[in-house]
Amino acid sequence: MKKVISVVGARPNFMKVAPIHKAFAAYSDLVQHLICHTGQHYDKAMSKVFFDELEMPQPAFYLGISSGSQIEQIANIMLAFENILKQEKPDLIIVVGDVNSTIACGLVASRLGIKIVHVEAGLRSFDREMPEEVNRLLTDALADHLFVSEPAGLLNLKHEGVSDAKISYVGNVMIDSLVAYLPKINASNILNEFKLTADKYVLVTMHRPSNVDDKESLLEIVDFLNDIAAMRTVVFPIHPRTRNHLKAFNLDESLHNNIIVCDPLGYTDFMCLAKNSELVVTDSGGIQEETTFLQKQCITVRNNTERPVTVTLGTNQLIGTNMQEVKTAVMEVFGGKIKSGSIPELWDGMTAKRICAILMEKFL
Repeated sequence: MKKVISVVGARPNFMKVAPIHKAFAAYSDLVQHLICHTGQHYDKAMSKVFFDELEMPQPAFYLGISSGSQIEQIANIMLAFENILKQEKPDLIIVVGDVNSTIACGLVASRLGIKIVHVEAGLRSFDREMPEEVNRLLTDALADHLFVSEPAGLLNLKHEGVSDAKISYVGNVMIDSLVAYLPKINASNILNEFKLTADKYVLVTMHRPSNVDDKESLLEIVDFLNDIAAMRTVVFPIHPRTRNHLKAFNLDESLHNNIIVCDPLGYTDFMCLAKNSELVVTDSGGIQEETTFLQKQCITVRNNTERPVTVTLGTNQLIGTNMQEVKTAVMEVFGGKIKSGSIPELWDGMTAKRICAILMEKFL
C-alpha cells in the first residue's frame, strides 16, 4: 500500500486538504492518506471546530510548532517534519497554498528524495515583500507536480519555464469545500445570533501586516470602519494580530457601536456571513475566491492579488490600501453599482477528485 502525507498548517489549508482526504477514500485499498498538522496557526478550540466541521480525521501527526519568528517557525517545522518523514517513509507528500508550513515541509521532502505535489500552484502577486510570494515561488520550484487553480497560474508557470508535463489545471480545491458544505452553511444560525438581516451588513476581515502592524495604517482602517458603520452594520471577526495591534495602539475602544467585533469564526458560520452579506471588505486571499463563487461583492484592500481571475472574471475589486479610495468603492456598491461576475472554469466542487485521479496515474 502506498502512503501519502498531506500537510496543514494554517486555517485555509484545512479547506483545501479536507476534500482531498475524502477523495482518497475511493482508493483506500491502495493508498493510506495521513494528515500532518504543523500547528503553525494553532488555537485548540478553532482547530477542533475546523476538523469537526470539515469532517476531517484527527491528524496522524501534530508537530506543535506555533510560535517564534518566521525563520524560527520554518526551521522548527523542518526539524520536526524530518523526523516524521524518516519514520513514515511516505511515497508522496502534498502541500497546499503558500504558508510557512508549505515551504518548510516541501524543503524537507525534497532533501529526503520524497516526491512533492503542490496544490494551488502558480499563483503570483509579483510582490516579494510578501512572505507568501517567496513561499509560492520556492515550493513550485521544488515540486514534482503542480496543480493549478486558475488560468493565470498556467501562464506564470509557463513563463518560469516549467514543463507542461509537470502541470495540471484542475480547478480550485477550496471551492470543493464550499460546494460540499453549502447545506450546513445555509443552516447556520449565525445571522440570528448576531441579529443580522441578509444583504444589510458588511463583513470585514483585516490581518495583513502591511495593513495592521503600522499605527497610521490601522488608524485609517478604524476611521474607515467607523464611517461605514454609520450606514451599515459591520461584522468584524478579528484576527489575533489585528486585535493585539488595536490594543497596543489604544484603538480598541474607538470602534463604532454598530461594529460587531467577534473572535475568528468556524468555517460554516463565516461562510454563512459571507454568503448573506451585502459586501465583503478584506485583505485575505481565499475570501476573494469564495466571494467570486458565491457571486458576492468583494473589495480587496491590497495593492496586488495572486488571484487575478477573481477580478477579471469574478466579483472582486482590487482597490489598493488608500482607505479613502476603498470608502469610495464601498459607497458605489451601497449606491447600487454592482460588479457582475462569473464562476471560473472547473470551480465546480470536483477538483479533489481530479487531483487524486492524476496522482494515482502518475505517482501511486
